[in-house]
Amino acid sequence: MIEDRRIPQPMDVTRTGPSLRRLIPYEEFDYQALLAALSGYSRPRDKITDLLRKGTIIRVKKGLYVFGQDYRQGPFSREILANLICGPSYISLEYALHYHGLIPESVETVTSVTCGRSCRFRTPVGLFTYWSIPLQAFHAGMNRIELSDGRAFLMASPEKALADKLRSDRKTAIVTQKSLREYLADDLRVGIEQIARLDAAYMTEIGRRYQSRRIRLLSELIRRLSQTH
Repeated sequence: MIEDRRIPQPMDVTRTGPSLRRLIPYEEFDYQALLAALSGYSRPRDKITDLLRKGTIIRVKKGLYVFGQDYRQGPFSREILANLICGPSYISLEYALHYHGLIPESVETVTSVTCGRSCRFRTPVGLFTYWSIPLQAFHAGMNRIELSDGRAFLMASPEKALADKLRSDRKTAIVTQKSLREYLADDLRVGIEQIARLDAAYMTEIGRRYQSRRIRLLSELIRRLSQTH
């Protein structure tokens, strides 16, 4: 009997998905994690091209991936992706306002702030936008939101998200308490009770860092409403 001395070939692409799932525990992963999982291949970059072509993995942007639909074990986190796509950044503006329950409409675009340049990324998993704010304002109001698997993403506090939105909306003239209340009620549809629950002192500090009259008006409104609700 002749012994078969043929060298076993690497696992073909149709079986690579399950193998990757054992080596990469999360739905979102970077290029280094992918290379490590494919270290058994002599040409891992060619394998990555194959995986992308087959839809086993999806490139969100260069160096950042999620698993394709057939290999997902659960939904990927758009919040974590937002932090990774452009940094330093954290989620704020409309997306954070809806997350915190301040505005009723759901928001498809994941909106963030950054101390870098304003930019946007249209990806296979959605649109991600980043609005540039001054460095002194960037470090105020950033919270760490824990996920059930122990990971976390960065998001603005309710006060900071509202301040960022107010500061970014330059098309609306807001110079009085009356015009501010109309903007909050008509444009954002934020309820008076929700405004009253915000922290006036915290908003004052955010306004100081922004050097913004609009945000000072907002902190005064919060203080007045908190005394009557």
